[in-house]
Amino acid sequence: MTDTFAKNRATSAEEAAKIIPRAEFRVFGKDVIEGVKAHMWTSKAVLFKARVMPAETYILSERTDAANVKVRDGLLDIKYKTGETPEGYEIFQPRGKFQFPVRREELAAILEALEADAGELPEECSYEAFEELVRRTPGLALVKVEKKRYGFSVNGVICEYAEVWFNDARVETACCESENYEAMSSAVEALGLKGEPNTNYLRAAKHVIGWV
Repeated sequence: MTDTFAKNRATSAEEAAKIIPRAEFRVFGKDVIEGVKAHMWTSKAVLFKARVMPAETYILSERTDAANVKVRDGLLDIKYKTGETPEGYEIFQPRGKFQFPVRREELAAILEALEADAGELPEECSYEAFEELVRRTPGLALVKVEKKRYGFSVNGVICEYAEVWFNDARVETACCESENYEAMSSAVEALGLKGEPNTNYLRAAKHVIGWV
C-alpha cells in the first residue's frame, strides 16, 4: 500500500510506530498549579526546567477526539488515540510530523483523520492555505495555544504543571505521563490529582471555544 504521507514527512510513520506510547493523565482548571506545588514538597519531586513553548495551532474537529492534530514550528503533528489504561489514562500513538506544503493525498488523509469533508482539494497546500481551508470547513476550528511549562518528575514519572492560553483565554493544567502505569497512579495520587477528571488538550480547547 502506498503511504500518502511519504513526501513531506519529517518523522516517518515507521519511526513514529517505534515510539513506545506513554499514557497521560491531565487536569485543567483555574487553580491547579498552587495545589500541585504544595504536594511537590511531600512527593519528593525532582525538578527539570521551565520552558516557554513556541505558539501552536490545534485543529479541532466536532466529530472526533481521537486525532490530536496541531502545527508547531511549521510542522503538522498527528497523534492517534489508541486506547486507555484500566485507570482511564489515555494513550496516544505518534503518527508523524509533516512539512508544508502538503500534497492532495496527504491533505486528504489529514482531513480523514479529523473526520472532515472539505470538498475538492488543491494539488498542493501551503500552511496559509491550510488554515483557510480549516476555517471554511464545517465542523473544524483553529485554536491558538501558548504554553509556559514547568517540568519535574515523581518517582521516575514525567510530570508538569503549566499555564496555557487557548485563544488568549488562560487556564492552568498539570499532568503525569509514563509507560509505567502503576508508578503513574502513585504519582497522580502524590500530587493530589486522584479523582480529578482526565481532560486532554483537545477537550479543554473545545470547552474554551464553547463546543462542549
